[in-house]
Amino acid sequence: MTLSSRPRESLVELDGVLDYASVPYLRQVVYERFDSGCHDITVDAARARLIDAASIKVLLYLQQRAEKAGGRLRVTGARGIALTALEIAGVAKELDAYAYADLDWPEADRDRTPVDSAALHIGHGHWPVGVTELIGQLDALAPDDPRRARRRDEIIAMCLPAARNLARRYAGSGEPVGDLVQVASLGLVKAVDGFDPARGLEFGAYATPTVAGELKRYFRDRTSAVRVPRRLQELRLEMGKAREELGSTATVADLAAHLGVGEAEVAEVITAGHMQHPMSIDASAGPESDDATIADGVGGDDPGFGLVDLRVSLPAVISSLPEREQRIIALRFYGNLSQSEIAARLGLSQMHISRLLTHALSFLRRRLSEGG
Repeated sequence: MTLSSRPRESLVELDGVLDYASVPYLRQVVYERFDSGCHDITVDAARARLIDAASIKVLLYLQQRAEKAGGRLRVTGARGIALTALEIAGVAKELDAYAYADLDWPEADRDRTPVDSAALHIGHGHWPVGVTELIGQLDALAPDDPRRARRRDEIIAMCLPAARNLARRYAGSGEPVGDLVQVASLGLVKAVDGFDPARGLEFGAYATPTVAGELKRYFRDRTSAVRVPRRLQELRLEMGKAREELGSTATVADLAAHLGVGEAEVAEVITAGHMQHPMSIDASAGPESDDATIADGVGGDDPGFGLVDLRVSLPAVISSLPEREQRIIALRFYGNLSQSEIAARLGLSQMHISRLLTHALSFLRRRLSEGG
């Protein structure tokens, strides 16, 4: 990822895969541009090989933030699988993905400063000074000491702001921030109860991965509208770590070799990521579909299918009727004549035509119900 700047505008050029593991860095870069007063940001996705569903949600969130500040954010130039992902999500036009030809960023204006991911400080929380000693004092109290519950509550309340900071790291994931704070708070309680001061670690070194792990389990087990097999969920987490080690330019083959799995399994994990958040059937059917939605293309039961057997069997059964009754059936149902008109044509009374028609129809129903 590189960053180019000019007065009141910024260009972020993606490279490789934009997914759940890497999109927080893009979000932090955009936040920093917002903080500096720049709200006109273009994300150049021409070299992005893949954009997953979690990243698309973050991009839409950032676009909304820019618009509220009177600016704009667009994601242009996507192609291949990356563009297909935006089209499947129904947001390609909304994010200006097709406006690459209008991108007014000459090469001479691009300084392409590499983004130092290590310097972004993606929310690790800021744990209170002295909390390790306080938990040590708590641990020294007897289990039945009346001061223990009060001291525990005080420590948890003291650390809640740090847990909230960790929860806000995932604020652009599409999940309500309040829910994330609740999950992080639960992780904090587990960290306070599980921390062992005798090991010589600082509480923050133990609490950060504990709270982050609780948040990751929440995303893995609770946020998916479609249940993904546990095997794929675990492999997806391992892929996130592998991308951090290999870099954002890692290919499917690189990830497969690093994890010791087949490329097909890696591709299955990527596909499963798209399936976790199915699109609404009211979403647009595509960039060239005008006002058509996906629901417009959903098929339904054709009532004609149930009549196929009847239409095939009926002519053969009709042919077994006497010739006069065949003619009456033809005039009534194919010629659309009334019983009186048929009677006049055949030189019979209307009452006689009615009796013959009733007899013929009863015969046909019986034969058809018996299978011809």
